[in-house]
Amino acid sequence: HNFFVSDLLFFTHPSTVVPTLHYTTLLTMAAKAPKSVQTFGRKKTAVAVAYVKAGKGLLKVNSTPLELVQPEILRAKLFEPVQLLGRARFAELDIRVRVNGGGRTAQVYAIRQAIAKGVVAYYQKFVDEASKKEVKDVLLAYDRTLLVADPRRMEPKKFGGRGARARFQKSYR
Repeated sequence: HNFFVSDLLFFTHPSTVVPTLHYTTLLTMAAKAPKSVQTFGRKKTAVAVAYVKAGKGLLKVNSTPLELVQPEILRAKLFEPVQLLGRARFAELDIRVRVNGGGRTAQVYAIRQAIAKGVVAYYQKFVDEASKKEVKDVLLAYDRTLLVADPRRMEPKKFGGRGARARFQKSYR
């Protein structure tokens, strides 16, 4: 049996009908596709994925409104991107964030980064480059970690001490 890979990939039974899509059909399918972008934010081991799409100002984290996210003290951190860019920019966007891993604080920082990066990506893809640059400049001027991930990670503990660098006390008698 002398088969070629191309024969295996496109082998169909003679009785099967393979539908072909016309160019106009593909264009209308692309037009119907929702305007959405997917971005992520990271802090330590916490990862937040934000889905930003055209909508009516919805902001949810793990299907909970942003206003009810715990801990309450860090809630102000979550609203930083919204306050910096103004509610008007978020009025026509729906943002849904999934977050897992890390602790409470790391999750909050990951969420705010995902939201900020999501808005920038949405503006780049569906609005114009000038307004995207404006949004990006406002966010970067306030806090770089809103768009750039913090690369610091926990160093593994070593033997002979209680941490990565700290050693047990040494005594000579």
